[in-house]
Amino acid sequence: MKVATINDHACVVVSAGCAWRIAAESGGQFGPRMADLFPHWAAFCHWASHHQPTETFSFSDEELGLISPQPAQIFAVGLNYYEHARETGLQSEKSFPPVFPKWASSLANPVGKLAVPAQRSHIDWEVELVVAIGREARQVSREAALDYVAGYSVGQDFSDRKVQFAGQSAQWGLAKSFNGFSPVGPWLVTPDELPSRAALTCTVDGVVKQSGTLDEMIFSVADIIAILSDAVTLMPGDLIFTGTPSGVGFARQPAEYLQPGSTVVSSITGIGELRQRVVAR
Repeated sequence: MKVATINDHACVVVSAGCAWRIAAESGGQFGPRMADLFPHWAAFCHWASHHQPTETFSFSDEELGLISPQPAQIFAVGLNYYEHARETGLQSEKSFPPVFPKWASSLANPVGKLAVPAQRSHIDWEVELVVAIGREARQVSREAALDYVAGYSVGQDFSDRKVQFAGQSAQWGLAKSFNGFSPVGPWLVTPDELPSRAALTCTVDGVVKQSGTLDEMIFSVADIIAILSDAVTLMPGDLIFTGTPSGVGFARQPAEYLQPGSTVVSSITGIGELRQRVVAR
């Protein structure tokens, strides 16, 4: 099942450009917005899986909004693909991954513009699988971790590399949390629909820059949830960026960065794609 925000309403996507409104179909039992669904995710999924909609409507990609508009927390995992760690010259961890926060003001719709100030000339790309939490998780075992997943989305972790590597202590969270740096979507796909070897791809102006598969992750989704929930309480609607495969711009020779006019397409098979056009601000 694919669940999306369309014109600020929580909807179930039936097929490309076709959906139904959850609140209207449930008589107000669920919805009307995505934030209203997460506290009742299991009950909603049970109802939706048996519901036959009475009315559908058409929509465009530009009408899609955030899958979790008000997450209590946004986590990101770094260096979670061996080849990416190798290309950066940083050592990948085997027991505990680098974890950093991203701020909610960086979230952006699946399709839109990435407005970059003229002085920001080191903006890089990172396609990622994003996990949305479906129920409160505290000290969850690896074996039970996936039971706490509401679904998966595509994420793009735009990064200002100049800010990230300024000074002696890296600024991962700040460099990846400028306004608009965290588009997520196009919708939330329930776990049963995501292939285990789903491919992640990022293209810039039609040229493939990143290509990998989810089974290449060093720490699986279950590992990440178990590790995080041992330290903090994960809340319904929380988002977790799970890392990026190799092919980022700053590790290339010579380094490559996004320019005004560029179009970035980030995709994962079984989920969908994001599209951002870089514009000067």
